Amino acid sequence: MQIVPTGADFTRRSGKIRTMKLLAFDTSTQWLSVACGEADQWVTRAEPAGQAHSERLLPLIDAVLDEAGWTLADLDAIAFGAGPGSFTGVRIACGVAQGLALGASRPLVPVPSLEALAQAAWQSHGAVRVLACLDARMREVYVAAYERTGERWIVRVEPAVLPAARVRLPPASETWFGAGDGWATYPELATALGVPAFDATLVPDARAIAELALPRLAAGAAVTAAHALPLYVRHRVALTTAERDAGLRL
Repeated sequence: MQIVPTGADFTRRSGKIRTMKLLAFDTSTQWLSVACGEADQWVTRAEPAGQAHSERLLPLIDAVLDEAGWTLADLDAIAFGAGPGSFTGVRIACGVAQGLALGASRPLVPVPSLEALAQAAWQSHGAVRVLACLDARMREVYVAAYERTGERWIVRVEPAVLPAARVRLPPASETWFGAGDGWATYPELATALGVPAFDATLVPDARAIAELALPRLAAGAAVTAAHALPLYVRHRVALTTAERDAGLRL
């Protein structure tokens, strides 16, 4: 993987560390969210987009940049939700990020969508052990487990796609919090796994992606547009005729 030196990670001006300006967005679920900002000042937009991510993403990007008073040239980097999630949605996010990065000569920071879901659970509920679970269709879920240590997340279960009945917690006795719409699609998971609380309304929103991207950018972990890749997890994206006849959906 090629690392892009940003030249602006910790630029000192007048004895102070300059903050980094970031644009972030996610289209991995039915929701579309966009954020731009620096430090703790963010302009955000979010809306249920359904299948209209490709139509709505660029207008929302223009809206947040306009409100912030920035152009793409003012940014230090662009972050995006890399997946897993909707195959089409993840491709849209990656493709738009690559196009913007090439046009503005800016580095990219791909952020796993399930980690952003854990970050959203921490923001909303103070959860520090999160089982992130998104409905993956085809009677499966995208799932990963994260534990917060200090200011970062440790991956306790790597992102995967599997039937809901096969989801397992890390081998430990800690209490876990559930996040994501997989908990609404399969509410029996909470009882089966002994998870006392979950929030199925949480999504991997752009503000969470931005917060996770900033330390990555500061550490020099940005990539060029050519090296920004989606995290699919599921590599099969088409149904057989028999599966379509049986009513299955991706």
